Amino acid sequence: MANRPPTATPQLSRRTKTLLIVGAVALVVLLGGARLVDVYVDWAWFGEVGFRGVFTTILWTRVLQFAVAAVLMGGLLALNLVIAYRVRPVFVPVAGAASEDPVARYRTVVLSRPRWFAIGIPAVVALIAGLSAQADWQTVQLFLHSTPFGVQDPVFGHDISFYVFQLPFYRWLLSWLFVAIAVSFIAALIAHYLFGGIRLAGRSGAVAPAARAHLAVLAGTFVLLKAVAYFFDRYELLFSDRKAAEGGANFFGATYTDLNAAMPAKLILLIIAVICAAAFFSAVVLRNLQIPAIALALLVLSSVLVGAAWPAVLEQFSVRPNAIDREAESISRNIAATRQAFNLGNVTTVPYAPQVATAAGNAAVPPQDVANSQATLNNIRIQDPSRLNRTFAVQQQLTNFYAFSPLLDIDRYNVGGQRQDFVLAAREINPDALIGNQQDWINRHLVYTHGQGLVSAPADRVNVPSNAEASQGGLPAFDVSDSSNPGPFGLSPDGARIYYGEFLGSSDDYAIVGGNPGSTPREFDGPGRPASAYTGPGGVPLGNWASRLVFAAAYGERNILFNGQIGSDSRILYNRTPVERVEKVAPWLRTDVDPYPAVVDGRLQWIIDGYTTLPRYPYAQQVDLGQATDDSLRPASAAGSVGYMRNSVKATVDAYSGEVRLYAVDDQDPVLKTWMGVFPGVVQPSADIPESLRAHFRYPEDIFKVQRDLLTRYHVENPRDFFSTQNFWTVPEDPTREANAAIPPYYLLAGDPRPGAAPDTQFQMTSTLLALSRPNLSAYLSVSSEPENYGQMTVLELPAQLTGDQRGPQGPQQVQAELLTSQSVNGGLFTLRQSGTPVQVQYGNLLTLPVAGGLLYVEPIYVERNAQTSFPQLFGVIARFNNGDIGYAPTLQGALQAAFQGVPLPPGLSVPGLGPSQASPTPAPGANTGGGPLPTGQAGQTLSPQLSAAVTAMNDALDRLSSAQAARDFRGIGDAEAALDAAIAQFRSATGAAPATPTTPAGAAAGTGG
Repeated sequence: MANRPPTATPQLSRRTKTLLIVGAVALVVLLGGARLVDVYVDWAWFGEVGFRGVFTTILWTRVLQFAVAAVLMGGLLALNLVIAYRVRPVFVPVAGAASEDPVARYRTVVLSRPRWFAIGIPAVVALIAGLSAQADWQTVQLFLHSTPFGVQDPVFGHDISFYVFQLPFYRWLLSWLFVAIAVSFIAALIAHYLFGGIRLAGRSGAVAPAARAHLAVLAGTFVLLKAVAYFFDRYELLFSDRKAAEGGANFFGATYTDLNAAMPAKLILLIIAVICAAAFFSAVVLRNLQIPAIALALLVLSSVLVGAAWPAVLEQFSVRPNAIDREAESISRNIAATRQAFNLGNVTTVPYAPQVATAAGNAAVPPQDVANSQATLNNIRIQDPSRLNRTFAVQQQLTNFYAFSPLLDIDRYNVGGQRQDFVLAAREINPDALIGNQQDWINRHLVYTHGQGLVSAPADRVNVPSNAEASQGGLPAFDVSDSSNPGPFGLSPDGARIYYGEFLGSSDDYAIVGGNPGSTPREFDGPGRPASAYTGPGGVPLGNWASRLVFAAAYGERNILFNGQIGSDSRILYNRTPVERVEKVAPWLRTDVDPYPAVVDGRLQWIIDGYTTLPRYPYAQQVDLGQATDDSLRPASAAGSVGYMRNSVKATVDAYSGEVRLYAVDDQDPVLKTWMGVFPGVVQPSADIPESLRAHFRYPEDIFKVQRDLLTRYHVENPRDFFSTQNFWTVPEDPTREANAAIPPYYLLAGDPRPGAAPDTQFQMTSTLLALSRPNLSAYLSVSSEPENYGQMTVLELPAQLTGDQRGPQGPQQVQAELLTSQSVNGGLFTLRQSGTPVQVQYGNLLTLPVAGGLLYVEPIYVERNAQTSFPQLFGVIARFNNGDIGYAPTLQGALQAAFQGVPLPPGLSVPGLGPSQASPTPAPGANTGGGPLPTGQAGQTLSPQLSAAVTAMNDALDRLSSAQAARDFRGIGDAEAALDAAIAQFRSATGAAPATPTTPAGAAAGTGG
């Protein structure tokens, strides 16, 4: 018996239809209104910075991708639903007269309004698909503007651009076709069941010929797409992480198993998939469904046996027993690709054999070698920017709502004809530090709008040497550049006002400047200064009520509408952090963690480094940025995984106007060329970089740390050595911090580390590297930031094998341990702790410097007196040359004199805090040269008899104390401490007669322990 589906169509009342329409419109307004406001706010901002082309390019790309994906998904789904409806059976047979059709009620509803379902369901699916597809606009644009690399892969011979620009697009398109066919198949299956084309009643059920043909075509198309996927899978093998996943031989790229088992398997599976697709298509004319079922089973079985089992057997029984031979070619390709992908081809490796000490004694230091190292010795940095934030804040912050970056910056300037590096800190506004009435909306957004000036200090000196008594020594020699004082760098008044800075990252950190014409300035411009008014070009005009209404809605703030101080000349400044502005203008860039301020042509500019990256590169190592950039100062400063990285762009943001400029620094980077094709005119060529700006470019931290991490392995060229990890290095831990994290790289001004190089100074970033699982120093890595050789990396490779009784160069942990256990350092710190004022000792960065054919270690020591307004002060400097004597003094010169065992230092070497004129190039007759006490650290000074006796008594007491501690003689320890107290009192009395001499113990001045 058969029933004809009922066709009666219930009608909605006019009131119901009206309510549904009103509800739909209200929902669209609620969901879309806020989005439209955000779009206008972004559109206005891009117009302000002059990059509206970026906004429109991204917008239209997303709109077109939305439309294409929506039409593909919605159209294909609607087509299949219409086909299922058109070929439905006219009569739907049921099992018996008394039986009830389980889908009859649903069939009635669908057939009563077929257009609602034929249009509504595809429309919803199309909307979801469009919203998902538009997010992948970068994949499409890279495909459309692909630039050749000029390098072919070693397996297929395709240009690298195929793998990084074209293949991702093909896979993305293929994935959407898979989804479209799968959704259409499921919808058609449900529709045929609903309309009666598929019946489950009876013992075996039945499928109408039209339904069978329809579903067979969809299934065959899906399997045919799978064949295309197998074709592209062959190329994906060049990104294989098989060995990385297994551990051991940790390299990326196609392995022996991939090339000899997985790749042939993909071709076999491709052929089987085509046969399987043909079997499904045959079901259109054949009533027998066994043929497609058998073909599908063959495909599944083949994917298991050929695609998985065969490679696993080959790997287990052929590759692993002979891995070092089987994988040699793949490892060679991995090494070459990784070096190219991360720009490691610009590395110069130089053998460096320091004049290390032997077990019998110290190696002599030739005076001429010391004199030839003048470029480095004259510029040794003793100020650690990571320790000075509170010092700058207490001394130069001025108000509670000004702030300095937690980690201060280092840059170089020519001042008075002399080139030197400076510790720099922009005095920024920090809205989160406002308190009390300062947090009022008017104060936060109309009054406290900007920071003021740049605070700097030479990195190689202090104001005056510190001592255990005085509280004003050991401070940076501050210079302030602000709107009333150009300072040493010639900062202009407007250029000193900081409306765009690092502390303005909250969405609520907008500022409204200007007002009615002729209105009184109201912006706070610093303590004791009259209020100012912003006259720059930054910001979006708020002169009309429409703009005020939009921004009031965007920020949920009615005061923007009703505040009387906002007038026709008012402008709103937003998106105010330098990184945020650059990332919005160039969303394809990955920015460095550390923007830094620089004075360029009288204006304060933020300089931000931009990286072009790719997630994968054929055969290249995948780098976890979080792991590679993690160090003791900036834990996990980046995130994600990359297979290609270039420092191709330098961006600047004017701190006053907010102007954004992007410059290419690697015009040959194909990824940058591709993005410049997507956004023409956004990045200016390197030839347009002003020399005044180029002089302040620094090699950035993130990419240096990534390259440093890779060089620990990829300096090895022999694949056999690479496989067995021979001569691998590792990044040392920071010995000056409690956290067990990697030592950070350091910026410094020093001579070219390569032996025989010109004696000119270079601003560079440096790091040390240890032997794998060993504490010994294996390499010294530096990279130049000078315009003429920017990015040139130098590796001083230390000998792995030593002869005779030589002691190898020590790593940072070993050096730090010996420095802090030396008699000279302990004696100085003991005297400090006995001075009567509780103090906290902090160790500055331990610098390793290649000088005089050896390695010089320099570390500043800071003390912080335990008070509510305390701050770190430089108390002393430790120096050590190779494995020799340890010098410790309040000044760098005193420490160096002891470390070099009295060898004359280069003429003109500055005594920090005292100036070059007071530094004696050679010791005066009878002067101490490092073999004995030198309280002031100055060459050419003869000790008074009283001071000499006090120093001798202190040294004797320290020797007795050390011996008693070693013998666990507690009574002797007590007697030695009493003698030391008496010697300290004698020392203070003697120094009281000589006020110019800091109160410093003998051992702290120029100890010989070690």
